[in-house]
This record gives sequence, C-alpha cells and structure tokens, in this order.
Amino acid sequence: MTKVLVTGASGFIAKHILRELLAKDYEVRASIRSDRRKAEIEALFPEADIEFVTLDLSKDDGWQEAMTGVDVLMHTASPFPMALPKDPQDLIRPAVDGTLRALKAAKSAGVGRVIITSSCVAIYKDAAKPKMDPSDERNWTTADAPYVTAYEASKTLAEKAAWDVVADAPDIALTTINPGLVFGPAMDKHYGTSLNVIEQLMTGEMPMVPAINMVTVDVRDVARMHVDAIALEETKGERFVAASDALSFLELGQAIKEAVPDAKTPTRVAPDWLLRAMALVMQDLAAIVPNLGRNLLCSNSKAEKTFGMTFIPTRDAAVASAQSVREFTG
Repeated sequence: MTKVLVTGASGFIAKHILRELLAKDYEVRASIRSDRRKAEIEALFPEADIEFVTLDLSKDDGWQEAMTGVDVLMHTASPFPMALPKDPQDLIRPAVDGTLRALKAAKSAGVGRVIITSSCVAIYKDAAKPKMDPSDERNWTTADAPYVTAYEASKTLAEKAAWDVVADAPDIALTTINPGLVFGPAMDKHYGTSLNVIEQLMTGEMPMVPAINMVTVDVRDVARMHVDAIALEETKGERFVAASDALSFLELGQAIKEAVPDAKTPTRVAPDWLLRAMALVMQDLAAIVPNLGRNLLCSNSKAEKTFGMTFIPTRDAAVASAQSVREFTG
C-alpha cells in the first residue's frame, strides 16, 4: 500500500486531502504541531488508521524519521496569516526553510514522489509581463518587486526552493499545485485564514470592499488535484494553477447574502485612494493595496486538460464557506 506523509495535516486544505487519501485507501502519516491538532484530526476521522508525527517547519527534529517508509510526500504546511508581519522574514524564512527541510529529508530517505501546495501568488506578479495581462504556470512572481507582499514572496521563494532541490535529484518527481484563495466547506471550526475572509464579509467587518477580482478555488477541487497527482504521470515535473471563475469582492458578498440573508455583507466598493490612505494605519489592508489596478487572474486550462477538471464555481464555493462559518460560529 502506498504511504503518504501529509505535512501541516490540521490545515483547512490538508484535512480535505486526508479525506480524499483515506477514501482511496492510501496509508496516511500526518504531521502535526501539537496534541490539540491531533485531536482535531482524530475527531474528524475516528475510524481511520492514521499515524501521527510531530514536526516543526523551523526545526530539524524528526524530519528524517518522518520520511521512513514513505512513498509520497505531500507538503501542505506553510504560514498563512491574515495580517502581514512587520518583518517579511517572519513569513519567508519558515516557508522556505520548512520546504527545504521537507525536500532534503525526502531526498535522503529516497522518497520518489513529492506534491507541494504552492499558490497563485507565486505566479500572478511577474514583472516581465504587463500587469493587466492574465497569468499561467509559465509565470513566476518577482519576489523582490516592491508591489509583492511578504506572503507572496514566501510562497514564491518556497516553491522555487523546491524546484531547485529536485533539479539535483532526478529520482524525485515533483508536482506543485497553485491554488487561488481557497473557499468551500470547512470540516470543523478550525478553518483558518481563507474562510476568515468570508467571515469578515458576513459580519460587516468589511463595510466596503476593494475593486479586485479574486483568484479563487473550492477546497474540494484542490484536495482532489493533490491526490490525483500521485498516480497521474502527466503531472510529474509540472506546476498547476487551481482556480475557478473570478468574482469581485462585491459579487462574493452578494452570493453570500443570497444564501445567508441576515449576513451583513458590503454593498459598496471602496475607491482606491481611500484604501491606500487607510492602509497607512490599518495593517490588514497592506496586503490588498499592492493588488489595486492589477490583473490577478490565472488560467486554469492546463489543470482542466491534465486532470480532466471541471472546477466548482466560485459562487458555490463561497456559499459553502458561508454556510460553514454560520454552522461553526453561530
């Protein structure tokens, strides 16, 4: 039986990946950071035979042992905060160092198949293309550009580090999955940053929204791509955009309002000048301002063709997110 090590196994995406793996009878080893995270997973899969290991992106302890007997490394762990840190290295270093620890341990242990959760943010800010042109897998975000946030740089540099490792390891077949902002149903109340955006739209915390079209995808499609990639020969050595159709923040709010009528979703678009001014004093807006006046959309045609995907519409993913938020927060 094929054994898969899933890092960051208590994350929003990773829990859906675990469900897909277990449904397809893969043997699963899950990395966690604490016993509390272990309890979360055990509560979701009480009948499953999941092996647990404790790993930290910033420490060497346990990585080599965790790879013993593993056929596939599925590296999903990476920091994803709601607000940007004052020091970009607080995000960049854990993302890059964690990826290097995982890949080097896999290389040493003879793990032949690696699938990494990257992001569309590692694609859509390529300084070599006009900023209003859409992007695809051939593009790479220019990590040191002034309009690139710490999170975008962290995902870009971490993915590049992975490709650099396997360039000198011909026995490793690497695939990266590059999702947009991930919506869809949560499996429990620990749903993290992605659905916090939906929560803010529902609670009125966002009285106005930016004029930005979101690069989004349903978590169920992201999980399916990770698991299908294990045995899909055409995915080896390739990166894939995971993205559905695009909606603006305002359209997302309208979809949520239709599904949850008492949601306090915004009805106005904030002018760019106001957002730029507010970002000077509101850290949460610092990640949004660099995206104003820029096309963030990424083509999903490669994934549709290779995986045979028909992506779940963004509206449906947003509604599922809103229903989850309501279910778990009341």
